[in-house]
Amino acid sequence: MATTRRLKPLYELLLEQGTLNQEQLDGAQAHAEQSGQPLRRVLVQEGLMTEGALVELMAAQSGLATVDLSTHVIRPDVLQLIPAALARRHTLIPIFKIAETLTVAIADPLNFLALDEVRLQVGGDVKAVLASESSIRKALDQYYGPLVSVKEVSQAIKAAEQPRQEDGMGANEGPVVHLVNLLVMQAVKEHASDIHLEPGNGVLRTRFRVDGILHQVQGPSKALQSAVISRVKVLADMDIAERRRGQDGRFRLSIEDQEIDVRVSTIPTPFGEKVVMRLMHQSQEVLDLGQLGLDADALKTFQQLIRSPHGIVLVTGPTGSGKTTTLYAALQMTNDLQKNILTVEDPIEAQLPGINQVQVNPKAEMTFASALRSFLRQDPDIIMVGEIRDRETAQTAIQAALTGHLVFSTLHTNDAPSSLTRLVEMAVDRFLIASSVIGILAQRLVRVICPRCKESYRATAQRASEIQLKEGTVLFRGKGCAACRQSGYKGRIGIFEVMAVTEAIKDLLIAKTPDHELREAARKAGMRTLREDGFAKALAGVTTVEEVLRVTQLE
Repeated sequence: MATTRRLKPLYELLLEQGTLNQEQLDGAQAHAEQSGQPLRRVLVQEGLMTEGALVELMAAQSGLATVDLSTHVIRPDVLQLIPAALARRHTLIPIFKIAETLTVAIADPLNFLALDEVRLQVGGDVKAVLASESSIRKALDQYYGPLVSVKEVSQAIKAAEQPRQEDGMGANEGPVVHLVNLLVMQAVKEHASDIHLEPGNGVLRTRFRVDGILHQVQGPSKALQSAVISRVKVLADMDIAERRRGQDGRFRLSIEDQEIDVRVSTIPTPFGEKVVMRLMHQSQEVLDLGQLGLDADALKTFQQLIRSPHGIVLVTGPTGSGKTTTLYAALQMTNDLQKNILTVEDPIEAQLPGINQVQVNPKAEMTFASALRSFLRQDPDIIMVGEIRDRETAQTAIQAALTGHLVFSTLHTNDAPSSLTRLVEMAVDRFLIASSVIGILAQRLVRVICPRCKESYRATAQRASEIQLKEGTVLFRGKGCAACRQSGYKGRIGIFEVMAVTEAIKDLLIAKTPDHELREAARKAGMRTLREDGFAKALAGVTTVEEVLRVTQLE
């Protein structure tokens, strides 16, 4: 151990290696001291280094081997050698024992105190290997279980710490703060997109939306309702004394190595305020268009549309159908140094390098329409408008398209053809729509069959007739297992219909043709409908027929 103890601190090592400059390191060090976090975590959070690069650098200097914890199965008898509290305190985990030597994975090779504590605990030799902090934390939760449950924290708050009537806050706010943080952390671990806190008669129901479906989870007790909701409102900078009208707000939490933006909405009910928190991961990657689930023909058509020199490309579907994800993927594909790309969004869901993004701010009179008018004076090549909500925004978008700009936007309609009719309903001239809109992509999200419990079966006569397939056709489903919470599904993928606005469709639009005739013209031109795309994915074993029927309508 003598040579190990002469290791250089991470700050000194990075400076000596020239990995980062003095200014970058000083800024990160100041942030680390201010936040009380390790320097290595701050470096990763601020994007100055990846965890992989950090581990490799520390391994090279310390001479310690590295380990990929995702490939290790740790035996229960090995886990029992180190208490969970000790392992969590020092971010380490035991992985195996050979003879009298215990090997532990650790994130910081300079944490000699941790290794000394482990030696005292096990009464034998200890060998250290390096692993990334996030992989160790994930393994700790996997093997030791979550740090503590929401139920346990709720039960730990005594009657004396229940809400005071005059301001709605708990007499002892510390446990309530921990409870709210823990609730968000639990939602993040379960990959939930939303948290619902729903007051009822004698109960506070807590539900998470995972893969588009709400399911009930263990949450705070009714006795803690006021304290918990007031804490959320304080975080979101809302008026905690105002309980008679709905409010909106937002806050940000750092959970391990993730930055989570939380959008909060409250509404009054007879039993208290209902709260919905939408979780948005700032660190999430922008997907490539090819990862969204578009089939080869639809992908080719959409790529041609977004590479057009001018015109409007619309992405349509209900709330939560993945429209923003698709638009971000389109922007990423078209982004290069030769283009000036401007977006106006509500809210900005992810930072896109090289793209100028503007947040809607009604108080400052920054609306979709006003931002779009300002954009036209900014020499743009591509403009993305978060949503076309009214005639003014629609007219300005059309003006932008007709003056040589490419415009991306979204609409709330059920399918691609009805988007044209929706613009007509906004009192936009049919000829202007036909002259500017070049293509529409409609989409939904369907749940993907869990790969761990996937099984095949043959369609019954009844099911085959419902979906116009032959009896005995091989289909797929998930039986349900621990990995998918017995749901049979894990994750989601898009189903799509891509409609290029051809000359024939333009003529039909101007002639005031009904939606169903526009749809037939689009199908003749090669468009595959949402339901057809969904059934193709069901036959391929990606999703189930039930999922496709749930999110699409009869054509």
